[in-house]
Amino acid sequence: MQPIDRFSGHADLYAQYRIDYPADLYDFILKDCPGRQRAWDCATGNGQVAGALAELFDQVDATDISETQLILAVKKPNIQYQTSLAEQTPFADNSFDLITVGQAIHWFDVKAFHQEVQRVAKPNAVIAEWGYGLVQLGFDLDPIMLDFYRNRIGPYWDPQRTHIDNRYAALPFPFSNVQYATFTARRNWSLDRFMNYLRTWSAVRQYIHENEEDPVIGLWEDLRPVWGDGERDVAFPIFLRLGVVS
Repeated sequence: MQPIDRFSGHADLYAQYRIDYPADLYDFILKDCPGRQRAWDCATGNGQVAGALAELFDQVDATDISETQLILAVKKPNIQYQTSLAEQTPFADNSFDLITVGQAIHWFDVKAFHQEVQRVAKPNAVIAEWGYGLVQLGFDLDPIMLDFYRNRIGPYWDPQRTHIDNRYAALPFPFSNVQYATFTARRNWSLDRFMNYLRTWSAVRQYIHENEEDPVIGLWEDLRPVWGDGERDVAFPIFLRLGVVS
């Protein structure tokens, strides 16, 4: 299975406009973590998760298939970045207390990745996989956003996007003591800031590539009369599954 890279071509936008994750998500993950020596953040992108883990662990190893994204990733002295497949890494057996994957497991060969997790995890290490679904803007804007998501750019999503919509329900998770939890990341954003976030979506990039026009411009025109001039609450619903590697 060939790895899929949908983000190198707009890594600068990704680094500026993708969200990070709330503190209560990390609190939930860490409550059962057996140690704080070493963590692996897989498919780290621009290092949103690696940067947070660096405040909590002695060492963080962060991998991605996109060298461009890693160049732009947040830098801290105890983070080591390297390009690597999720399913085949350079790490030694029994290396990690925690393994994380944020908004990326649906791009993997999931069975092969979990086999690699079993190899590189310490006994009783924690594996945490999470994603976030369609952004929520409020009752007055959500119907416009849903139409854009399903109809305007819907045909341009990769098939893997269905796993986000289904909250990974169809993806295997062969670990013990499995727990599920939900969180919300909230931001106060201007409409222009929100538009630039949408330009990081892989379906929007594919639409631009195929049609040589930016679909976000039309959405801006639809949202603008309702959004107004100021900032609005933008909510990202996060779903997480956590297990223990035994």
